[in-house]
Amino acid sequence: MVAQVIAALDGAGSVLDCTLGGGGHSQALLEAGASVVAIDRDADAIAEATARLHSYVESGRFRPVLGDFTRIDEIPTLRNVAFAGVLADLGVSSAQIDRNERGFSFRPGVALDMRMSGEIGDTAADILNTASMEELAAIFHDFGDEPRARKLAREVVRRRSTREFVTADDFVGAIRGTFGASAGAPEFARLFQAVRIAVNDELPGLERALPQLRDMLEPGGCMVIIAYHSGEDRIVKHAMRAWSTACTCPPRQPICNCGGIALGAMIWRKSIQADADEVAHNPRARSARLRAWRKAA
Repeated sequence: MVAQVIAALDGAGSVLDCTLGGGGHSQALLEAGASVVAIDRDADAIAEATARLHSYVESGRFRPVLGDFTRIDEIPTLRNVAFAGVLADLGVSSAQIDRNERGFSFRPGVALDMRMSGEIGDTAADILNTASMEELAAIFHDFGDEPRARKLAREVVRRRSTREFVTADDFVGAIRGTFGASAGAPEFARLFQAVRIAVNDELPGLERALPQLRDMLEPGGCMVIIAYHSGEDRIVKHAMRAWSTACTCPPRQPICNCGGIALGAMIWRKSIQADADEVAHNPRARSARLRAWRKAA
């Protein structure tokens, strides 16, 4: 959704790209005239984007930073820095999905890894092999919208008692063992995504980061978030709506006495979705939801 991002951030001279990934959005922003600081927790993404955008690095308009935007307060070089625009394209990048060694896909033989940061933290296999049945059920239900979450969790625990989960085939087998042989790509994608979200602490991290990113905006600055998961989009929607509301008094209170002032306003009332042409070119865009918010001047 590059065109929509550029339109929302039109005129922003400095932009914080929280999710560098393949560098597509950063490149488009640079070509539009902005200076960009881009964050990614994946060292490979930083190296590849630095090489591809080296001319902008040399000119001082592009600065890649290795780090996790959900813990942006722990990145010393970004403390007390303000931007005219903030962008976050959530989820996993296409480059990470396409590399079997990163363990994000359900292709046969792929190791259950899913760590966005490379070799730091627990893998998907660690979670499937050690989490309690209650924890697994919560992951499948809360992050995968799975109504039969407890049944699947029970199957995972049963299978790991005789053989540890190592590859994508093992989790695919548990899904099919729970839902039947007809289970296919839609179920695999949804439940692998749920485990990935747990591995990378994505939803709690997003909730933690949004107020910090808001406070890094200059007056009149714009925040653009692209979400691919209903839970992500719900967090973003609720945060932006709350920031756009002046009164915080209880709904039934007849007179406002809180003295609240809206922090800004949503640019579009509803989320923006990828058009048919983009979905045809990039099927992964079909679930994308873009929301934008502007800070009060």
